[in-house]
Amino acid sequence: MMEHLLDLLSPQLRILLTMVTALAIVLFSGVYFLPMLHRLKYGQSIREEGPASHQAKSGTPTMGGVMIVLAVTAATLLFAPLTVTTLLALFIFLGHFLLGFADDYIKVVKKRNLGLRAYQKLLGQLIIAFVTIFIGSTLLAHDTSVWVPLMGERIDIGILYYVLVIFVLVGTSNAVNLTDGLDGLASGTVAVAALFYAVLMYGVDGGLMAFSTAIIGACIGFLWYNHHPARIFMGDTGSLALGGALAGVAILSHTELLLPIVGFVFFCEALSVILQVASFQTRGKRIFRMSPIHHHFELGGWSETRVVYTFWAVGAAGALLAWIVVLLS
Repeated sequence: MMEHLLDLLSPQLRILLTMVTALAIVLFSGVYFLPMLHRLKYGQSIREEGPASHQAKSGTPTMGGVMIVLAVTAATLLFAPLTVTTLLALFIFLGHFLLGFADDYIKVVKKRNLGLRAYQKLLGQLIIAFVTIFIGSTLLAHDTSVWVPLMGERIDIGILYYVLVIFVLVGTSNAVNLTDGLDGLASGTVAVAALFYAVLMYGVDGGLMAFSTAIIGACIGFLWYNHHPARIFMGDTGSLALGGALAGVAILSHTELLLPIVGFVFFCEALSVILQVASFQTRGKRIFRMSPIHHHFELGGWSETRVVYTFWAVGAAGALLAWIVVLLS
């Protein structure tokens, strides 16, 4: 009955309902979730080596990603056609959510600052990747080809495609996680990237379109609580889930090679950490004042809001460039 009613809705109305539902769930859940986190004293610990201005954020409730995950999941189940593709996107999203939640729970509740060990987190991400590959190749009949931007052709890369899927899932989820270091930075840039995919999937895949639209609504709703000065942080609970979601949409839409352009901010954040570590270990010198790169600008005298708004603009430029690439292809 519900599916029949949804079929009567125009695509535009379905998009609007999906976004508004996700946004409303985040806004209303925050009314109850925020006081609960305060009572439980689930506050964020700020690392001492970070910018001095961030010490004032110590104790701010974290694990707000639960609100985002609840909103995206509910809105997608309500308004998206429940195809194998949609359900696989949700699996990737929720799988990374569980990893992030476990990491935050160990850090915040168990008071173990390191959370999940690196190998434990990587193992979880690899399991999600292998399940994605298995379902994609069996139930969805995905081949091992990649769509090459500008060329507009698909090239079969054989077994290397599976390596690419693993790299995209692990890399993107960790990159968004690294980006989540300033008030509103991750939620704003993810919303922009999700907008690109919602437009790209319009008329192509209703499930991925609705899923991407739900992410937009949830991230915008979360900004109400997360803009500077943030009243709550999403934590790894939200950042790993959102990173996994973007990677999942890219893989399921066969646009993996567009992701570094769409998510240019995430790419730069991750690359800055890699370059910083490599430079320090090989030359004993740092390239940036601090990594990820948003801290470099903070320590250079930029205000937190200036960094965030600038990175939002760069993210929007990346999404626009990616759209131009699609049109040229």
